[in-house]
Amino acid sequence: MEFDLLGSLTPRDRENTPAGPDAPQCSRKGCREAAAWRIRWNNPRVHTPERRKTWLACPDHREHLEQFLRARGFWKDTVPMTGPDAAGGAPAENA
Repeated sequence: MEFDLLGSLTPRDRENTPAGPDAPQCSRKGCREAAAWRIRWNNPRVHTPERRKTWLACPDHREHLEQFLRARGFWKDTVPMTGPDAAGGAPAENA
């Protein structure tokens, strides 16, 4: 009997495989609320000045995530999920 270890890791029925949440979710650890804000930041010791990483925030966690980034000097700006400046970026990591 032959066993294909790598093949067993690939879903055979891709149409029924969940692709992730239907809507962008808050980046706060443990929160699954819909995101309403993009919080853009960078770590100047790691990223070039023009590079922006993005966390998504629900209304309840926007202030907490901004304070976390501001305390470290990483916060750059916050924009709504909809509107002319909302394009680009995905959650980078959770706080």
